[in-house]
Amino acid sequence: MKITTSIIYLLIISMLTSCGAYFNQPFNQTKARIGENTSPEFLAKKFLPSEKIIVGVYKFRDQTGQYKPAENGSTFSTAVTQGGTTILLMSLEESGWFRPIERENIGDLLNERQIIRNTRQEYANGNKVTMPPLLFAGTIIEGGVVSYDSNIITGGSGLRYFGAGVSNQYRQDRITVYLRIVSTSTGEILKSVYVSKTILSQGISANLYRFVSLRRLLEAETGVTKNEPSQLAVKEAIDKAVDLLIVEGIVDGVWSPEGGEEAVDYVKNAYEKEKIDADKTVLYDRKKENRRAQFSAGAGVGISQIKGDYASPTNQFGFDLKLKYTFNDPKFNLWGTVGRLELDNKDIFHEPFLTSGLNFEYTILPFEKFTPYVYVGAGLITKTNLEQMFFKLQGGLGLEYLITNKIGLFINGEYNMMLSDDLDGQILGEKNDFISRLGVGINVYF
Repeated sequence: MKITTSIIYLLIISMLTSCGAYFNQPFNQTKARIGENTSPEFLAKKFLPSEKIIVGVYKFRDQTGQYKPAENGSTFSTAVTQGGTTILLMSLEESGWFRPIERENIGDLLNERQIIRNTRQEYANGNKVTMPPLLFAGTIIEGGVVSYDSNIITGGSGLRYFGAGVSNQYRQDRITVYLRIVSTSTGEILKSVYVSKTILSQGISANLYRFVSLRRLLEAETGVTKNEPSQLAVKEAIDKAVDLLIVEGIVDGVWSPEGGEEAVDYVKNAYEKEKIDADKTVLYDRKKENRRAQFSAGAGVGISQIKGDYASPTNQFGFDLKLKYTFNDPKFNLWGTVGRLELDNKDIFHEPFLTSGLNFEYTILPFEKFTPYVYVGAGLITKTNLEQMFFKLQGGLGLEYLITNKIGLFINGEYNMMLSDDLDGQILGEKNDFISRLGVGINVYF
């Protein structure tokens, strides 16, 4: 019964970890279909040009020379599709701003036109044979896939106990595309942009390997691996590069959309918002923004335990309030606390105290929603009747998670070392009394 339960748990965990891939396993052949729509929303497509731009593309190639990574041995299959020019021409057409013309295989086009001209001359019966002229491009687009970085992040997790285990692995690659548009009349580069796109691979597995009796071995295994197609990643990156090329051209006045100044203002505002967001985003899609305001207030509850001269200490409830100030460097903070706690040794000592303190805090990941932090400081503990006062040094560590940029939840552990040994009214030995605290609470940022 326990083995069956373990198998069920393993299957549930493995399936829920990657539901979409697990419940869509390819057991049957599928027919050809229309290709996936990678970037359905072009910002530039909201406002079409007054006149479409005739553009030619000669080459858009893989400039990385990168081969597919392999765990064992080598492979001669390229990591990046070699059909970049074809993908770019399709993106230019989908944008609604360009009239792409054939230039990649211009020799084939000219050869076919010559065949048509010769054939018509043979049956022209003395009439002059003419053909419409080829369109010439006012601009040409050049560039390529300039970088394919494998395994910029790899990792995973797993758990195995008594022959049953689950594991999860992931890998992230990164592709970078550069694009530039050049005026054919002057040779001037009108605009140049670059776009990066990550490619994710995930794998999960669950297995059970256990002897159910002396000569009977039970073995079960399930799992699924999901790889993002690199061709779709290239298509999405090129789509975004084309859109960015148009938008930056509108912002800089290289070309103008229908709708006049109103359309230009809309595109400028949308572009500025996206640019601000992009400037805050560093490698690995981490947002480098000050999520936490300079001033905050918080409240917490928790338990405290004294380690003094009496035996049998017990956990007692307490609370505290705090105000925090963040310096210009968001890693460093200063905060003060006031609160109340109770200390108790079973059937021997029990007394309430008021506490206060001033702490210097170091936030390890100040730009993240979830961050650990450490702090040190000094403070006072006084009896509620204010008759006795005890000095202390404290230090601790904690974790904070921001629900929003205004509200954060935290959990922390703290060690308070007294500078005297008579907190509990008894002086024995050479060591001073100390208090350990564990708490949870909320921070509100202003």
